[in-house]
Amino acid sequence: MEVVTIETQPLGDRSYLVHDGSVGLVIDPQRDIDRVERALGDAGVTLTHVAETHVHNDYVSGGLALARRHGATYLVSAADDVSFDRHGVLDGEQITAGGMTVGVIATPGHTDNHVAYLVSHGGRQAVFSGGSLLYGSVGRTDLVDPARTRELTHAQYRSARCLVEVSSADATVHPTHGFGSFCSSGPASGQGGSTVGEQQQVNHALTDDDEEHFVEQLIAGLSAYPSYYAHMGALNRAGGGPPDLSVPEPVDPAELRRRITEGQSVVDLRNRVAFADGHLAGTLNFEHGPMFTTFLGWTLPWGQPFTLVGSREQVEAAIRDLSRIGIDSPDAALGEDVAALGDGQPVTSYPRVGWPEVARARRDGTLDVLLDVRRDEEYDTDHLPGAVHVPLQHLRERLNEVPAGQVWVHCGSGYRAAIAASVLQRADRDVVHIDAMYADAPQAGLEPVSASTR
Repeated sequence: MEVVTIETQPLGDRSYLVHDGSVGLVIDPQRDIDRVERALGDAGVTLTHVAETHVHNDYVSGGLALARRHGATYLVSAADDVSFDRHGVLDGEQITAGGMTVGVIATPGHTDNHVAYLVSHGGRQAVFSGGSLLYGSVGRTDLVDPARTRELTHAQYRSARCLVEVSSADATVHPTHGFGSFCSSGPASGQGGSTVGEQQQVNHALTDDDEEHFVEQLIAGLSAYPSYYAHMGALNRAGGGPPDLSVPEPVDPAELRRRITEGQSVVDLRNRVAFADGHLAGTLNFEHGPMFTTFLGWTLPWGQPFTLVGSREQVEAAIRDLSRIGIDSPDAALGEDVAALGDGQPVTSYPRVGWPEVARARRDGTLDVLLDVRRDEEYDTDHLPGAVHVPLQHLRERLNEVPAGQVWVHCGSGYRAAIAASVLQRADRDVVHIDAMYADAPQAGLEPVSASTR
């Protein structure tokens, strides 16, 4: 039995192909199933089953489309209310896939009807735990209904313990979440692999014998999650179709300028250095990279049209990434010479600095407003004295909370600050982008104030 991991690093998730050399089972596939089909081809196996551990909250599944393309049996919890035909699995059910035995284990907590799959073959076991047992922790429990978080956290604790009880200590563990996904909670680790035995030693759901203490600690550690999560469940219950990953016919310069002047969102995919140096006035900078999908989906209003600007390669990659969260077929203007793309739309810029320049401006009294756009929990841990705090995802609707004057904006790495700087500049604010790691601020003499001392 071999397990092939299919990583979706931008969303912090993993999908899996497990096979016996001739027959394959795929667990929790992302919507862009061409990656899964390449893995099937590389392994030279026939896909007979596709399995979902739960109705996903952080991405649109490709499971239904994959199962239909291959005539495979689609395994989804029998208790989930979905609008498509599937094999509804029940706790304790045993399914045969080639030479493999697939056991279904009810593991409620991350969602009400969450299941895990224990796959056995040739004396080996592999646990596909979805959003239940992660490396070091468990999946978050507040996505179904905030009022039921405590109830589901108790269920999650018991599910994790049930899962290890029915598995051998040397069974490998393969979670879907926990690699940067906001679906994880607590001290989840993005390590490469683990076993049930190892998790029994390090996972706080298994080492903390006080259930109530575990519940209190997990709930206290829950943080904000992307707003687009609210739309994923409905899309998955309806059944996600295959995405259109083609690059559209480019928007012409006159039309692009019209969209900018009318206030539509035009997203520049170039890196934040190039954007700061020169961009079409009124555009927003979402540098394409590992954090692109999460923060675009979290920052821009859901369902409103927007236009991508970048090279063909950047646009193509962005279309794939966005399809995973149900954003289909955005328009695009192709090219990196922004002046040529805008039909006379002014090209503008703003300063991009590091912490030494911030420290100098503070000493000189020329730093008007220091804006921290990190999440609440980051700011509450510690922050720079005098910093105004508005999380990036709320900045568009809370611009009136940013004091008058030149705004020097920072985050944890410079990535979110670049988005924020472009949002502020589009609102006619004078901005300075602090493109630096927050952890390096003390080296310039800027000492954070901790939550205990502020």
